[in-house]
Amino acid sequence: MGSKVMAVTRTIKAIIEGKVQGVWYRDSTRRWAMAAGVTGYAHNLPDGSVEVVATGEAAAIGGLITWLHQGPPKARVDKVTVEEIPPQNFPDFTMG
Repeated sequence: MGSKVMAVTRTIKAIIEGKVQGVWYRDSTRRWAMAAGVTGYAHNLPDGSVEVVATGEAAAIGGLITWLHQGPPKARVDKVTVEEIPPQNFPDFTMG
């Protein structure tokens, strides 16, 4: 019997600054994450930024981070701050 290799899972917290509210940023991020098998959430923050917390395979999280720097067409991303956080489990990817 061959051994099954477990995928490396990462959990990140990202703060995205710029014109990221009111431009479909959270919903576009949710759709991207769900297609990549990433779970977590995207929430608007009172200061106009967006917070994303996400868990998934390392490659998918890397792709999500790249996406966060771009966002949807009407967004203007000025800064993305990403930190690794302790693993968290989410049933899916939600918006708040």
